[in-house]
Amino acid sequence: RATPSPKMMENTVFMSFTFYSTILILKMYVVAIITGQVRLRKKAFANPEDALRNGGLQYYRDDPDVERNLLSLSRAHRNDMENIFPFLFLGAVYSLLDPSPAVARIHFFIFCVGRIVHTIAYLLRLKAPTRSVAYGVAQLPCFSMALQILLATTPYW
Repeated sequence: RATPSPKMMENTVFMSFTFYSTILILKMYVVAIITGQVRLRKKAFANPEDALRNGGLQYYRDDPDVERNLLSLSRAHRNDMENIFPFLFLGAVYSLLDPSPAVARIHFFIFCVGRIVHTIAYLLRLKAPTRSVAYGVAQLPCFSMALQILLATTPYW
């Protein structure tokens, strides 16, 4: 079992950030796996080599159900990249500012839960404004961290 170095363990904020970041990355992988499963289940492949490997070229085709599902999955995945990647930067830098561990954990938790709810809302096509609220709530800790980073680095401008 891999264990963090003792020096890394001293920064409990960074360890918390690492925990929530890993959950978010795993969530992104799950969305990617679901994408492949949708194509496999309907036998509608976007690439001829995938179709050949899974029954023949007749499965190299478009399927309206698959395309509709993949559009939602693609949007969810793209939205994750647009939001999780900045969070990874902001959270890592924020962790270096020596914030309160409890406050930092709340920031990371709110963002993580907001992104998970956002993805669920996309995939299950939940009624509005579920997805928008989840998006907005997840942005709050990012704005807070960005503001704190700016305030801490302003003297070095």
